[in-house]
Amino acid sequence: MLTIKNLTKTYGNGVRAMDGVTLDIPKGMFGLLGPNGAGKSTLMRTLATLQAPDTGEATFGEIDIVKNPKALRATLGYLPQDFGVYPRMSARAMLDHLAVLKGLTNTKERKQVVESLLEQTNLTQHAKKSVASYSGGMRQRFGIAQALLGDPQLIIVDEPTAGLDPEERNRFHNLLSEIGENVVVILSTHIVEDVSDLCPKMAIMNQGKIVAQGVPADLVEAIEGKVWSKTAAKSDLAELRTRHNVISERLTMGQVMIRVLADSQPGDDFVSAAADLEDVYFSTIRGGQSAAAAA
Repeated sequence: MLTIKNLTKTYGNGVRAMDGVTLDIPKGMFGLLGPNGAGKSTLMRTLATLQAPDTGEATFGEIDIVKNPKALRATLGYLPQDFGVYPRMSARAMLDHLAVLKGLTNTKERKQVVESLLEQTNLTQHAKKSVASYSGGMRQRFGIAQALLGDPQLIIVDEPTAGLDPEERNRFHNLLSEIGENVVVILSTHIVEDVSDLCPKMAIMNQGKIVAQGVPADLVEAIEGKVWSKTAAKSDLAELRTRHNVISERLTMGQVMIRVLADSQPGDDFVSAAADLEDVYFSTIRGGQSAAAAA
Protein backbone atom coordinates (compact mmCIF):
# COMPACT_ATOMS: atom_id res chain seq x y z
CA MET A 1 0.00 0.00 0.00
CA LEU A 2 1.21 3.47 -0.91
CA THR A 3 -0.05 6.12 1.51
CA ILE A 4 0.19 9.82 0.71
CA LYS A 5 -0.78 12.48 3.25
CA ASN A 6 -1.04 16.22 2.64
CA LEU A 7 1.84 16.57 0.17
CA THR A 8 2.50 20.15 -0.92
CA LYS A 9 5.00 21.65 -3.35
CA THR A 10 5.34 25.27 -4.44
CA TYR A 11 7.96 26.18 -7.00
CA GLY A 12 10.07 29.33 -7.01
CA ASN A 13 7.79 30.99 -9.57
CA GLY A 14 4.89 30.73 -7.11
CA VAL A 15 3.13 27.81 -8.81
CA ARG A 16 1.58 25.51 -6.19
CA ALA A 17 1.91 22.20 -8.03
CA MET A 18 0.72 20.05 -5.10
CA ASP A 19 -1.83 21.39 -2.65
CA GLY A 20 -2.53 18.94 0.18
CA VAL A 21 -2.49 15.75 -1.93
CA THR A 22 -3.82 12.77 0.05
CA LEU A 23 -4.28 9.28 -1.44
CA ASP A 24 -4.25 5.59 -0.52
CA ILE A 25 -3.08 3.47 -3.45
CA PRO A 26 -3.46 -0.32 -3.14
CA LYS A 27 -1.80 -3.11 -5.11
CA GLY A 28 -2.82 -3.17 -8.78
CA MET A 29 -3.29 -0.54 -11.47
CA PHE A 30 -4.16 2.94 -10.20
CA GLY A 31 -5.00 5.74 -12.62
CA LEU A 32 -4.11 9.34 -11.91
CA LEU A 33 -6.06 11.39 -14.41
CA GLY A 34 -5.74 15.11 -15.02
CA PRO A 35 -5.03 17.80 -17.62
CA ASN A 36 -1.55 19.00 -18.46
CA GLY A 37 -0.36 21.27 -15.66
CA ALA A 38 -2.55 19.62 -13.03
CA GLY A 39 0.45 18.62 -10.88
CA LYS A 40 0.57 14.95 -11.86
CA SER A 41 4.22 14.95 -12.92
CA THR A 42 5.19 16.83 -9.76
CA LEU A 43 3.51 14.12 -7.68
CA MET A 44 5.14 11.36 -9.74
CA ARG A 45 8.60 12.95 -9.41
CA THR A 46 8.07 13.29 -5.66
CA LEU A 47 7.06 9.63 -5.31
CA ALA A 48 10.04 8.65 -7.48
CA THR A 49 12.30 10.51 -4.99
CA LEU A 50 13.52 12.96 -7.65
CA GLN A 51 12.39 15.93 -5.57
CA ALA A 52 11.26 16.50 -2.00
CA PRO A 53 7.87 17.94 -1.06
CA ASP A 54 7.64 21.12 0.98
CA THR A 55 5.41 19.39 3.53
CA GLY A 56 3.54 16.11 3.93
CA GLU A 57 4.26 12.39 4.14
CA ALA A 58 4.47 9.46 1.77
CA THR A 59 5.05 5.85 2.79
CA PHE A 60 5.28 2.65 0.79
CA GLY A 61 4.76 -0.25 3.17
CA GLU A 62 7.30 0.40 5.91
CA ILE A 63 9.39 2.79 3.81
CA ASP A 64 9.21 6.52 4.48
CA ILE A 65 9.72 7.89 0.97
CA VAL A 66 10.58 11.43 2.11
CA LYS A 67 13.01 10.46 4.89
CA ASN A 68 14.51 7.35 3.28
CA PRO A 69 14.46 7.77 -0.51
CA LYS A 70 17.33 5.32 -1.02
CA ALA A 71 15.25 2.46 0.39
CA LEU A 72 12.37 3.31 -1.94
CA ARG A 73 14.64 3.41 -5.00
CA ALA A 74 15.63 -0.20 -4.35
CA THR A 75 12.05 -1.30 -5.03
CA LEU A 76 11.01 1.36 -7.57
CA GLY A 77 10.47 1.17 -11.31
CA TYR A 78 10.00 4.52 -13.04
CA LEU A 79 9.09 5.45 -16.60
CA PRO A 80 9.15 9.26 -16.82
CA GLN A 81 7.38 11.29 -19.46
CA ASP A 82 10.68 11.77 -21.29
CA PHE A 83 13.81 9.72 -20.81
CA GLY A 84 17.17 9.97 -22.50
CA VAL A 85 19.15 7.19 -24.14
CA TYR A 86 22.70 6.74 -25.34
CA PRO A 87 22.46 7.33 -29.11
CA ARG A 88 24.70 4.46 -30.26
CA MET A 89 23.89 1.85 -27.63
CA SER A 90 21.66 -1.10 -28.52
CA ALA A 91 18.60 -1.93 -26.47
CA ARG A 92 20.23 -5.11 -25.17
CA ALA A 93 23.45 -3.33 -24.19
CA MET A 94 21.61 -0.47 -22.55
CA LEU A 95 19.37 -2.79 -20.54
CA ASP A 96 22.48 -4.69 -19.43
CA HIS A 97 24.14 -1.42 -18.39
CA LEU A 98 21.05 -0.30 -16.44
CA ALA A 99 20.81 -3.73 -14.81
CA VAL A 100 24.34 -3.30 -13.45
CA LEU A 101 23.34 0.08 -12.02
CA LYS A 102 20.35 -1.65 -10.41
CA GLY A 103 22.72 -4.02 -8.61
CA LEU A 104 22.47 -7.10 -10.86
CA THR A 105 26.20 -7.93 -10.86
CA ASN A 106 26.03 -11.66 -11.62
CA THR A 107 26.68 -11.88 -15.38
CA LYS A 108 24.66 -15.04 -16.04
CA GLU A 109 21.70 -13.90 -13.94
CA ARG A 110 21.78 -10.44 -15.51
CA LYS A 111 21.73 -11.88 -19.04
CA GLN A 112 18.69 -14.01 -18.18
CA VAL A 113 16.87 -10.99 -16.75
CA VAL A 114 17.66 -8.81 -19.77
CA GLU A 115 16.58 -11.44 -22.30
CA SER A 116 13.39 -12.12 -20.34
CA LEU A 117 12.47 -8.42 -20.28
CA LEU A 118 13.19 -8.03 -24.00
CA GLU A 119 10.88 -10.95 -24.67
CA GLN A 120 8.18 -9.68 -22.29
CA THR A 121 8.13 -6.29 -24.01
CA ASN A 122 8.25 -7.87 -27.50
CA LEU A 123 11.62 -6.30 -28.33
CA THR A 124 13.80 -9.39 -28.78
CA GLN A 125 13.93 -9.09 -32.57
CA HIS A 126 14.89 -5.40 -32.23
CA ALA A 127 17.39 -5.87 -29.38
CA LYS A 128 20.45 -5.12 -31.55
CA LYS A 129 19.06 -1.77 -32.73
CA SER A 130 19.83 1.44 -30.86
CA VAL A 131 17.00 2.68 -28.68
CA ALA A 132 17.46 6.12 -30.28
CA SER A 133 16.24 4.63 -33.59
CA TYR A 134 13.08 3.14 -32.05
CA SER A 135 9.58 4.35 -32.84
CA GLY A 136 7.63 6.03 -30.04
CA GLY A 137 5.83 2.83 -29.11
CA MET A 138 8.99 0.71 -29.13
CA ARG A 139 10.77 3.27 -26.99
CA GLN A 140 7.94 3.21 -24.45
CA ARG A 141 8.13 -0.60 -24.33
CA PHE A 142 11.86 -0.29 -23.71
CA GLY A 143 11.03 2.21 -20.97
CA ILE A 144 8.84 -0.38 -19.28
CA ALA A 145 11.59 -3.00 -19.65
CA GLN A 146 14.07 -0.78 -17.80
CA ALA A 147 11.43 0.09 -15.20
CA LEU A 148 10.98 -3.62 -14.45
CA LEU A 149 14.67 -4.20 -13.70
CA GLY A 150 15.25 -5.33 -10.13
CA ASP A 151 11.76 -6.76 -9.62
CA PRO A 152 10.18 -3.48 -8.36
CA GLN A 153 7.12 -3.47 -6.14
CA LEU A 154 6.16 0.13 -7.01
CA ILE A 155 6.04 1.12 -10.68
CA ILE A 156 5.31 4.68 -11.83
CA VAL A 157 4.55 5.46 -15.47
CA ASP A 158 4.04 9.10 -16.44
CA GLU A 159 2.03 9.84 -19.62
CA PRO A 160 3.14 6.56 -21.23
CA THR A 161 0.77 6.50 -24.23
CA ALA A 162 0.87 10.15 -25.31
CA GLY A 163 1.70 10.23 -29.01
CA LEU A 164 1.29 6.48 -29.60
CA ASP A 165 -0.84 5.19 -32.46
CA PRO A 166 -3.87 3.00 -31.54
CA GLU A 167 -2.06 -0.29 -32.22
CA GLU A 168 0.93 0.61 -30.06
CA ARG A 169 -1.38 1.92 -27.35
CA ASN A 170 -3.26 -1.38 -27.24
CA ARG A 171 0.03 -3.28 -27.07
CA PHE A 172 1.21 -1.04 -24.25
CA HIS A 173 -2.10 -1.46 -22.40
CA ASN A 174 -1.75 -5.25 -22.56
CA LEU A 175 1.78 -5.02 -21.21
CA LEU A 176 0.76 -2.78 -18.31
CA SER A 177 -2.18 -5.01 -17.39
CA GLU A 178 0.15 -8.02 -17.19
CA ILE A 179 2.63 -6.38 -14.83
CA GLY A 180 -0.02 -4.66 -12.73
CA GLU A 181 -1.45 -7.76 -11.08
CA ASN A 182 0.95 -8.23 -8.17
CA VAL A 183 2.56 -4.80 -7.63
CA VAL A 184 1.46 -1.18 -7.24
CA VAL A 185 1.39 0.51 -10.65
CA ILE A 186 0.54 4.21 -10.91
CA LEU A 187 -0.52 5.30 -14.37
CA SER A 188 -0.40 9.09 -14.67
CA THR A 189 -2.15 10.37 -17.80
CA HIS A 190 -4.47 12.95 -19.34
CA ILE A 191 -6.02 10.27 -21.59
CA VAL A 192 -9.34 9.08 -20.14
CA GLU A 193 -9.31 5.88 -22.20
CA ASP A 194 -6.09 4.69 -20.56
CA VAL A 195 -7.67 4.80 -17.11
CA SER A 196 -11.03 3.46 -18.27
CA ASP A 197 -9.40 0.45 -19.93
CA LEU A 198 -6.85 -0.44 -17.28
CA CYS A 199 -7.53 0.84 -13.78
CA PRO A 200 -9.89 -0.58 -11.13
CA LYS A 201 -9.22 2.50 -8.97
CA MET A 202 -8.43 6.08 -9.89
CA ALA A 203 -8.19 9.71 -8.86
CA ILE A 204 -8.59 12.97 -10.75
CA MET A 205 -6.09 15.75 -10.10
CA ASN A 206 -6.54 19.39 -11.04
CA GLN A 207 -4.78 22.59 -10.01
CA GLY A 208 -2.58 20.66 -7.57
CA LYS A 209 -5.46 18.97 -5.74
CA ILE A 210 -7.18 15.59 -5.78
CA VAL A 211 -10.69 16.57 -6.83
CA ALA A 212 -12.25 13.09 -7.15
CA GLN A 213 -11.26 9.49 -6.43
CA GLY A 214 -12.76 6.03 -6.33
CA VAL A 215 -13.77 3.12 -8.53
CA PRO A 216 -14.38 4.34 -12.12
CA ALA A 217 -17.74 2.55 -12.37
CA ASP A 218 -18.92 4.15 -9.11
CA LEU A 219 -17.89 7.62 -10.28
CA VAL A 220 -19.80 7.09 -13.52
CA GLU A 221 -22.86 5.78 -11.66
CA ALA A 222 -22.93 8.93 -9.52
CA ILE A 223 -23.78 11.05 -12.59
CA GLU A 224 -25.93 8.48 -14.43
CA GLY A 225 -29.20 10.08 -15.52
CA LYS A 226 -27.70 13.58 -15.28
CA VAL A 227 -25.98 13.72 -18.68
CA TRP A 228 -27.88 15.23 -21.61
CA SER A 229 -26.82 15.81 -25.19
CA LYS A 230 -27.88 17.74 -28.27
CA THR A 231 -26.46 18.82 -31.60
CA ALA A 232 -26.02 22.56 -31.99
CA ALA A 233 -24.71 25.01 -34.55
CA LYS A 234 -21.34 26.58 -33.77
CA SER A 235 -22.99 30.00 -33.69
CA ASP A 236 -25.19 28.91 -30.76
CA LEU A 237 -22.34 27.63 -28.57
CA ALA A 238 -21.63 30.85 -26.68
CA GLU A 239 -25.26 31.18 -25.57
CA LEU A 240 -25.53 27.49 -24.64
CA ARG A 241 -22.41 27.75 -22.48
CA THR A 242 -23.94 30.61 -20.50
CA ARG A 243 -27.30 28.84 -20.01
CA HIS A 244 -26.12 25.28 -19.28
CA ASN A 245 -23.37 23.36 -17.51
CA VAL A 246 -21.68 22.21 -20.72
CA ILE A 247 -19.12 19.53 -19.89
CA SER A 248 -17.90 18.61 -23.37
CA GLU A 249 -18.17 19.61 -27.00
CA ARG A 250 -17.38 17.44 -30.01
CA LEU A 251 -17.44 18.49 -33.66
CA THR A 252 -19.42 16.11 -35.87
CA MET A 253 -20.41 16.67 -39.52
CA GLY A 254 -20.06 20.43 -39.30
CA GLN A 255 -22.06 20.78 -36.10
CA VAL A 256 -21.19 20.41 -32.46
CA MET A 257 -22.45 17.65 -30.17
CA ILE A 258 -22.60 19.08 -26.67
CA ARG A 259 -23.04 17.20 -23.42
CA VAL A 260 -24.58 18.92 -20.42
CA LEU A 261 -24.72 17.95 -16.75
CA ALA A 262 -28.14 18.65 -15.18
CA ASP A 263 -30.42 16.98 -12.62
CA SER A 264 -33.37 17.19 -15.03
CA GLN A 265 -33.87 17.66 -18.75
CA PRO A 266 -32.42 21.11 -19.54
CA GLY A 267 -34.61 21.63 -22.61
CA ASP A 268 -36.98 19.83 -24.97
CA ASP A 269 -34.27 19.36 -27.59
CA PHE A 270 -31.90 17.59 -25.17
CA VAL A 271 -31.89 13.80 -24.95
CA SER A 272 -30.65 11.65 -22.10
CA ALA A 273 -27.18 10.19 -22.70
CA ALA A 274 -25.43 7.27 -21.02
CA ALA A 275 -22.74 8.62 -18.71
CA ASP A 276 -19.13 7.54 -19.12
CA LEU A 277 -15.77 8.24 -17.48
CA GLU A 278 -15.07 11.09 -19.89
CA ASP A 279 -18.20 12.84 -18.56
CA VAL A 280 -16.94 12.36 -15.00
CA TYR A 281 -13.55 13.77 -15.95
CA PHE A 282 -14.77 16.82 -17.85
CA SER A 283 -17.49 17.71 -15.34
CA THR A 284 -15.01 17.45 -12.46
CA ILE A 285 -12.31 19.48 -14.20
CA ARG A 286 -14.67 22.16 -15.50
CA GLY A 287 -16.43 22.38 -12.14
CA GLY A 288 -13.10 23.04 -10.44
CA GLN A 289 -12.12 25.66 -12.99
CA SER A 290 -15.47 27.44 -12.61
CA ALA A 291 -15.06 27.50 -8.81
CA ALA A 292 -11.54 28.90 -9.13
CA ALA A 293 -12.72 31.59 -11.55
CA ALA A 294 -15.56 32.58 -9.20
CA ALA A 295 -13.14 32.89 -6.29
